[in-house]
Amino acid sequence: MSLRVSSAFAALTLVLSSVAAPVAFAKPTSGAAAVKMIDTDNDATVDLKEVQAVASATFDRLEKDADGTLDAKELKGRLSKAGVRQADPDSDGTLDKKEYLAAVAERFQAADPDNDGTLDAKELNSKAGKALLALIK
Repeated sequence: MSLRVSSAFAALTLVLSSVAAPVAFAKPTSGAAAVKMIDTDNDATVDLKEVQAVASATFDRLEKDADGTLDAKELKGRLSKAGVRQADPDSDGTLDKKEYLAAVAERFQAADPDNDGTLDAKELNSKAGKALLALIK
């Protein structure tokens, strides 16, 4: 009987933690799956506002030492060393939230070749789209 209760408790805990968890991509995500997770207005595309909302939550989740910035360790390979240098205009070796969101916006623009201000599943599956998703996962 106690095994049954423990299993039920574990299942309930798993369900509750998945409901309360912010959008996160544990594995590489397809463009279609990413659109479903990010698209809050259900128009089958994602705009910069939707992407930056996820990116902001990602920044908050990654920022472990409460200094308001992400260093290379906290970024966990989301940006190369050159990418960090490019996104770091004050050259302090870390990214604050404003710098991080600017890097997200830059990757968004690169993934939007038709410049319509939205990304669909096909655009998110492109090399530039995958680079954007890597930054916000």
